[in-house]
Amino acid sequence: MNKITNHMPTAELQALDAAHHMHPFTDANGLAAKGARVMVRGKGVWLTDSEGHRIIDGMAGLWCVNIGYGRKELAEVAARQMEELSYYNTFFQTTHVPAIALAAKIAELAPGDLNNVFFAGSGSEANDTNIRLVRRYWDVKGQSEKRIIISRKNGYHGSTMGGGSLGGMSPIHAHGGKISGIVHIDQPDWWSEGGTMTPEEFGLERAQQLEKMILSLGVDQVAAFIGEPIQGAGGVIVPPSTYWPEIQRIVDKYGILLIADEVITGFGRTGNWFGSQTFGLRPDIMTIAKGLSSGYQPIGGSIVSDRVASVIAEGGEFFHGYTYSGHPVAAAVALENLRILEEEGIVDHVRNVAHPYLAERWHALTDHPMVGEAKLVGLMGSIALTPDKGTRAKFPEGSNVGYRTRERCFANNLIMRAVGDRMIISPPLVITPEEIDILIDRAKLSLDESLAGLRADGLI
Repeated sequence: MNKITNHMPTAELQALDAAHHMHPFTDANGLAAKGARVMVRGKGVWLTDSEGHRIIDGMAGLWCVNIGYGRKELAEVAARQMEELSYYNTFFQTTHVPAIALAAKIAELAPGDLNNVFFAGSGSEANDTNIRLVRRYWDVKGQSEKRIIISRKNGYHGSTMGGGSLGGMSPIHAHGGKISGIVHIDQPDWWSEGGTMTPEEFGLERAQQLEKMILSLGVDQVAAFIGEPIQGAGGVIVPPSTYWPEIQRIVDKYGILLIADEVITGFGRTGNWFGSQTFGLRPDIMTIAKGLSSGYQPIGGSIVSDRVASVIAEGGEFFHGYTYSGHPVAAAVALENLRILEEEGIVDHVRNVAHPYLAERWHALTDHPMVGEAKLVGLMGSIALTPDKGTRAKFPEGSNVGYRTRERCFANNLIMRAVGDRMIISPPLVITPEEIDILIDRAKLSLDESLAGLRADGLI
């Protein structure tokens, strides 16, 4: 049997990577000069690179390895499914057991009347599906002019043309533009944008921008509002407590659809199965991916309410789908992942063990001279770096404090991501208190080293 192994020196692997592999969200020339870090193994919350360093993964890959690395059960399920039915589509009035079973299990876990699943290969694809779903919904209801989807600046909904357009990140829009019929309101980031308002006042003000936008565009033009319960890639922006209740009131008042993008917050990340439960949302459509399979297989989907699904069905054929919608191997692996999450009580572990302990240690990071704010919901957290806590000031343009701190984390064998001047974490849900201690100790060391470097360079 052919087996891919790390059979070359790291430098040779890096050279091959630079010569042939185009990385996502990467400066190719900068990476080629530096050399990519080559990961070769993973177990639990730990990764091992080609030089033998053991790294604690504070980001669960890309927010996705919820049950941790190296679970043999998922490999065994994938192998069995490949032998039994390696692939078949769900077009042309056919189906297969893994897709049936997974859709039923997701409907069982999802809140409210979210009982229908349209499968995709990723969260980006699922959000493209959502654009089609909401516009088709209003078409069938005889209101075809309702096509505009309202989203948020600095929100992230993927990097396909549709998903990237829904997101509110200008660098993505700059690389290829965005599709029409999508508009953005301001994000609920009190630390950076709240000014002299209290968090509660600010949360209401930002939510009420949705109502103003609906009225400005015309209720007869607006199809839906989409938002992440917590903005992930935007920096783990936890909205003030007043924000989501007001958003829910507004979408209910004007009868527009609510899409909760739970690609990151789904499947235990916030201490409940879904972030919508944590924040009391009642979405019409929920976007899922990542934790659905713990990243072991690429899979995503849209969980659709009975109300929306029944209207789509009334319209006859829905001209949309993907070759790999409900792929049997991915579906079988996702089903086994959900079994592990459920039977091993991992969501309860997040809520009752990991979150309380991490919260105590995470919030204590505000004692550091450079940390102004620490936010944590479940196992999803951020710290805001600042030269002046009292004024919530930003570092000088070009100081790259977040990047510098991330580099110190990487050097100290901790993966913690930087978004501007925020450092963010999202570790595997199986992390233990002992591993949390290691994560925090390495984070503090990295913050100290970053601060020393900034002082040496006269930036603080």
